[in-house]
Amino acid sequence: MDWLYSLFVEHSALQAVVVLSLISAIGLGLGKIHICGISLGVTFVFFAGIIAGHFGLSIDPQMLNYAESFGLVIFVYALGLQVGPGFFSSFRTGGVQLNMLAVGVVLIGTVMTLLGSYGLGISLPDMVGILCGATTNTPALGAAQQTLKQMGIEANTPALGCAVAYPLGVVGVILGILMIRKALVRKEDLEIKEKDDANKPYIVAFQVHNPAIFNMSVKDIAQLSYPKFVISRLWRDGNVSIPTSEKVIKEGDRLLVITSEKNVPALTVLFGEQENTDWNKEDIDWNAIDSQLISQRIVVTRPELNGKKLGSLHLRNHYGINISRVYRSGVLLLATAELTLQLGDRLTVVGEAAAIQNVERVLGNAVKSLKEPNLVAVFVGIILGLALGAIPIAIPGVSTPVKLGLAGGPIIVGILIGTFGPRMHMVTYTTRSANLMLRALGLSLYLACLGLDAGAHFFDTVFRPEGLLWIAVGCALTVVPVLIMGVIAFRWMKVDFGSVAGMLCGSMANPMALNYVNDTIPGDNPSVSYATVYPLCMFLRVIIAQVLLMFFLS
Repeated sequence: MDWLYSLFVEHSALQAVVVLSLISAIGLGLGKIHICGISLGVTFVFFAGIIAGHFGLSIDPQMLNYAESFGLVIFVYALGLQVGPGFFSSFRTGGVQLNMLAVGVVLIGTVMTLLGSYGLGISLPDMVGILCGATTNTPALGAAQQTLKQMGIEANTPALGCAVAYPLGVVGVILGILMIRKALVRKEDLEIKEKDDANKPYIVAFQVHNPAIFNMSVKDIAQLSYPKFVISRLWRDGNVSIPTSEKVIKEGDRLLVITSEKNVPALTVLFGEQENTDWNKEDIDWNAIDSQLISQRIVVTRPELNGKKLGSLHLRNHYGINISRVYRSGVLLLATAELTLQLGDRLTVVGEAAAIQNVERVLGNAVKSLKEPNLVAVFVGIILGLALGAIPIAIPGVSTPVKLGLAGGPIIVGILIGTFGPRMHMVTYTTRSANLMLRALGLSLYLACLGLDAGAHFFDTVFRPEGLLWIAVGCALTVVPVLIMGVIAFRWMKVDFGSVAGMLCGSMANPMALNYVNDTIPGDNPSVSYATVYPLCMFLRVIIAQVLLMFFLS
């Protein structure tokens, strides 16, 4: 039985891999169990590690430190890549209000953390750990632990506070939303209200009766001071064609135009007459309409096209085709000449079969290549993130320079690369499945190590009088900010309840609560508002956890 002892007990690299894999497998398996529609998911790895540590299982301290650090770096960098494309766009008009409300949730929790530390006699590292658990934010916990290590302070206590507060952190957001719903929300507040997207592509047909544009080319018409539009098809003498920029428009031509719905009145004045047919219905038989043409979706897979503007390729003039739609991460975009292409964009191309084959060679359409993640960009990004995290930043009033550390540096670089990489012709594309795999692998490693390290003292802490106090404080840190900002958003700011619920879940980084909200509130407003506020709040919590410790412990 010596081999079994060496496999699970005797400290070695092999034993560390086996123990961490076992904890992760058990935790992930148990995490799929739903109780009242709620599951802890990958977070159950944390509690599996705590149980293993409580019963005396351990691994070499250096191996533990390496695996924990590597898992954290992989997780936060992949998280940054995911939220990057939506990070800065979330500050546009529609998202500013939701982000400000979500920041209110973050700030109330931060103030309560400081008051709780001074008023209840709980050390600030413990309170920060409780805050991380109450907000179900493990990246912030990792940032706090790295900061304490830099300051030469015991870094395990925040993990105990996080573990104690985490279960109620998951449930507390749901309880807060339920309380607001019972007290303030009426049945009609839950009805789906259509929201107009001013930039959503809209298809409309015109007949040319404006003498001012007779015998003008498409290019000359587009240069007039009218809104942006794309002429998808032109009917003349019973024939349908794809107009190039040099195509001359004549009286009586029928044009199928893709634009924004708000631009239709102006374009009606430009072309002369709008047809009554609704071209935006899902049941339109495009094959019958395009009997002389074919339509095909082509994926941009050539790296050299990453970051280039669609108009710079001159596909319409060179090949006589038209690009009517562009799909990016499930979002439909208007195919204007100014649109910057990204690797993985899916272009709907209309034209003759031979022409489409030529365009396919230009764009790539090698879908298989997209399934192979660009690991060079991942490792380069990690290096840059760790370099940024190691830079000391002097803050007035703080004796020790602040470092972004293993959590802050990689998440910032991930956000920047995810946002601006394509514009600098960096190939940073990873498939959604590849990104999820990186995040799940990194988070599982990190949580397994975290739980294993905290397990030896976890139950002793919970069953002491201060353990019950920690649970109560964690519950307050979850529920109170949710109630305050939820009431302000719904009653005073008049935000619809679905968006309020999604905003609260996103500000707490709580996908488990979002699943509950999506199951009980119709429409996609909760998911949209969750995605709008999640990047900023995740970033703020990682930074605030470090600043609190640096500023108030220095």
